Amino acid sequence: MNKKKQHRLSYAKWGYIFILPFFVAFFIFSLIPLVDTVRYSFYEYYRSGIKEIGPTFIGLENYAELLKSDMVGYAGNTLILWLIGFVPQIVIALLLANWFTDVRLKIRGKQFFKIIIYLPNLIMASAFAMLFFALFSTNGPINSILMSIGLTDTPIDFMGTTFGTRSLVGLMNFLMWFGNTTIMLMAAIMGISPDIFEAAELDGCGSFRRFFSITLPLIRPILAYTLITSIIGGLQMFDVPQILTNGQGNPDRTSMTLIMFLNSHLKSRNYGMAGALSVYLFIVSGILCFFVYRMTNGGDNTAKPRKHAKGGTKA
Repeated sequence: MNKKKQHRLSYAKWGYIFILPFFVAFFIFSLIPLVDTVRYSFYEYYRSGIKEIGPTFIGLENYAELLKSDMVGYAGNTLILWLIGFVPQIVIALLLANWFTDVRLKIRGKQFFKIIIYLPNLIMASAFAMLFFALFSTNGPINSILMSIGLTDTPIDFMGTTFGTRSLVGLMNFLMWFGNTTIMLMAAIMGISPDIFEAAELDGCGSFRRFFSITLPLIRPILAYTLITSIIGGLQMFDVPQILTNGQGNPDRTSMTLIMFLNSHLKSRNYGMAGALSVYLFIVSGILCFFVYRMTNGGDNTAKPRKHAKGGTKA
């Protein structure tokens, strides 16, 4: 017995040794910078020319100053840009996933379609933004096509209006990520037992009823994961609007996101303000993810054992 116990402990020792590099890398490259970010958020720490100011402890002044700034407006911009991209993304992804996994439709070439819809996800966001910048510029091919077919006499300044710029950012985010979401939802639907769908079909359940009463409730964990990762990605939206608007958030800073605002503080080397804004982002993302998780999993009616008066249990 003792030999078996020692043998098991020796395997456990090697397991700890193998996972040690991950914890060392996490401690050095993630935990220490995270702690420093929170610490600097309570300090006045910036550079003015060649002169370095601080770090001087000022408490919550950075947080109060951010609330007086345009941060709330930039948060609204971020929310709008995320909604424009995410709402069509989840709708189209659910529709395609349901179609491709429905054995009754007998769709041919599923693997080909999977590759096609996932391909935009492999393109770098910066390259995607540069492509759209070239396509939708006033001298770009989109305007040339519209003018050649007579839909407009003068070039349309897509990036000169709030609606146009936000629509382009939302369209890019949709095209880049709907393929990844579709593949994940397809995997979730394929994990549902076919017996459930067969039983529903025998009971005369229609396609809409089957989708809303069987498919959606059973893929709820994946939907929660998709929503949470999308919220985190939306709060971190940076590269697409940064390149499309040349970092200015034009027109009138209506496409300026929170991370672009954070980047402007880092450019000016105002590490105190940047740290405070990072903490705000962390708190907001945590709260939003908590509410999403509660909304998607709060209605779980899993039966719990009930106790008898004498201490027994009843299913």
